[in-house]
Amino acid sequence: MEPTVRQERPKTQVRRAPHKQVTSREALDAVLDAALVAHVAVPAPGRLAVVPTGMARDGDRLLIHGSTASQAFRFLATGVETCTTITLLDGVVVARSQFESSMNYRSAMLFGGYTALEGSEKARALAVLSEALMPGMTQARTPSAQELVATSVLALPLTEWSLKVSAKDAPDDASEDLDSPVWGGIVPLRHTWGEPLSAPGIPGDPAVPAALADWPEGRS
Repeated sequence: MEPTVRQERPKTQVRRAPHKQVTSREALDAVLDAALVAHVAVPAPGRLAVVPTGMARDGDRLLIHGSTASQAFRFLATGVETCTTITLLDGVVVARSQFESSMNYRSAMLFGGYTALEGSEKARALAVLSEALMPGMTQARTPSAQELVATSVLALPLTEWSLKVSAKDAPDDASEDLDSPVWGGIVPLRHTWGEPLSAPGIPGDPAVPAALADWPEGRS
C-alpha cells in the first residue's frame, strides 16, 4: 500500500472559515489604505518577535519605516521571508452564548521579504509615508541628510497575500438559545479622530491643515 501524500495548500489560502476569504485586490487595497499600523514578524534566530510599525501602501508595495539602529529592521532588510499582518476591527458580535460570540473584522496577511530603499527612492517613500500618517503636512521640514541616514525604509511587494473578512449582521445563535431572554446583536466599533490640539508657542498661530482637521472617520 502506497503512503498517502499530503498536498500542501498555499499559505495564502484561508484554512479556518474559508468562506470568509476575499480575493479582490481592490478589497485588500482598501484595508491597507485604511490602516495606520502593521505588525511584522521578525524571525531572527533566538529572538523571535512581532514588531508594530507605521505603514502605508504605495501602489503595489507596502512601506514601513524605523530606525537604522533597530535590530529588527536591520534583520528585515536582509530580505528574510516574513509575515506582515494588518487588522481592522469593525465590531463585536454578541451572541446569546459565549461560544457563538465573535467579532467583525478585516484582516490581511502579507508574505514575502522586505527590501531596503535608498537614495531618491527612499526619500520618495518617506514622503508617501508622511502623507499617509500625517496628511496635509506638506510644509513640514523634510528629513536632513543625518536624519535620512538614521531612518530605515523597507518595501514589501504585494504579491503573496490573503484577506479574511467577517461582516455579520447578526450572531449565529444556536437553535436552543433562540428562546433565551438574553440580549444578542452587533456592537459596531467606529474609529474617530479627536479635535487636533496645537503645540504651545507656535509662532504666528498657524491653522491646522485641512487634511488633518477633516481626517475622515475610520479612513475606510
